[in-house]
Amino acid sequence: MKLIAINGSPRKTKNTATLLKHACKGAEDQGAKTELIHLYDLDYKGCISCYSCKRIGGKSYGHCAHKDDLTVVLDKVEKADALVIGSPIYIGITTGMTRCFLERLIYPYLVYDREFSSLFPRKIPTAFIYTAGAPDEFAKQMGFDRNASGTEMAMARTFGSCESLMVTDTLLFDDYSKYVSTLFDPEAKKKHHEIEFPKDCNKAYDLGARLVQKVA
Repeated sequence: MKLIAINGSPRKTKNTATLLKHACKGAEDQGAKTELIHLYDLDYKGCISCYSCKRIGGKSYGHCAHKDDLTVVLDKVEKADALVIGSPIYIGITTGMTRCFLERLIYPYLVYDREFSSLFPRKIPTAFIYTAGAPDEFAKQMGFDRNASGTEMAMARTFGSCESLMVTDTLLFDDYSKYVSTLFDPEAKKKHHEIEFPKDCNKAYDLGARLVQKVA
């Protein structure tokens, strides 16, 4: 049993990465092996619209033909039993690196037929973990969840299921006095982080455990 975790944040020790590590711990405590992959360590681009993955009889049918650092990652996902993707929200949606990864991951498996078929070889549970510096109310007003829902639908269509965890009002800076950030109350943000982020980590842990339990 193998769970692949994808970190779509440029940071390896902050909110998104921390939550993914807790998800991995939850999976490991259920007996799974895990691997955390940091997208910002890789050199790749999004879909280049070559359509090799759609060509009838083509050697790359159902797989991305473009070769770069993402090729090995896509192969690992195809062999995995569960997948969790984490990303901060940038300008209302996931990071650009995450979007490029999703294009390369999902599109080759989608079939332009009337049955909305998927070429992924089996059904596996998948999930997203999102982080946002905005408070929960503002995140809802800005439609962060609506922006993500289309991608989650594509994930569910491709892999069989998809759930999500949205973590809001996260700490953006270690020291707010060093940045133009009068929109926020630094002390309130710090207090919220101290109280709520451990709860969010527990939710991420439970998510990782749940993904493995679904396979079992």
